[in-house]
Amino acid sequence: MAEEQVVTVKFANQPKLFGKWDYDEVLVTDPCFKDYIAVQTSKSRVFVPHTAGRYQRKKFRKAQCPIVERLAGALMFHGRNTGKKVKAVAIIRHAFEIVHLLTGKNPLAVLSLAVQRGGAREDFTKVGTGGVAKQQAVDVAPIRRVNEAVHNLAKGVRDSVFKKMKTIAEALADELIAAANEDGQKSYTIKKRDELEKVAKTNR
Repeated sequence: MAEEQVVTVKFANQPKLFGKWDYDEVLVTDPCFKDYIAVQTSKSRVFVPHTAGRYQRKKFRKAQCPIVERLAGALMFHGRNTGKKVKAVAIIRHAFEIVHLLTGKNPLAVLSLAVQRGGAREDFTKVGTGGVAKQQAVDVAPIRRVNEAVHNLAKGVRDSVFKKMKTIAEALADELIAAANEDGQKSYTIKKRDELEKVAKTNR
């Protein structure tokens, strides 16, 4: 699927996110994520993460949505933020500037790494019939790992700034850096991933 779509077209103007961040510097190192973190396809290389695509119309189509746009969508929750995509994009733009100042790296690459490391590799489910159900450890599909990572990145950021002085852009930058570094002390995403994997390990 991804092999057909990997960028071979030559653009008149090479697309850079917000006119600044280069997609060529982003590497999806884990082969299982090649199809699910959209940064290398021609359609996912956008100047602004607002493609107006109808990704919910078909199962798995959201895998083609640019990963930055998925993060913007995850930030638009809790009633008062619903539909405020311009605000979500502005938050991400500001957060990316902070990430670059703190790390000196391309923030797109930091986001890609945070998503790859943020999803649990093992989960558990209930298996059984006749009222006798036991928990059983199961492997997690790559698309669910991406979904969970994006969800937890947004949730961790939202919870950390509620009724606090810290801005949401600063919190998002800190969360992305901590998740990319797999810092379980500072990152909500990594903490949740480790908790889930710990419970799954006991139910093998």
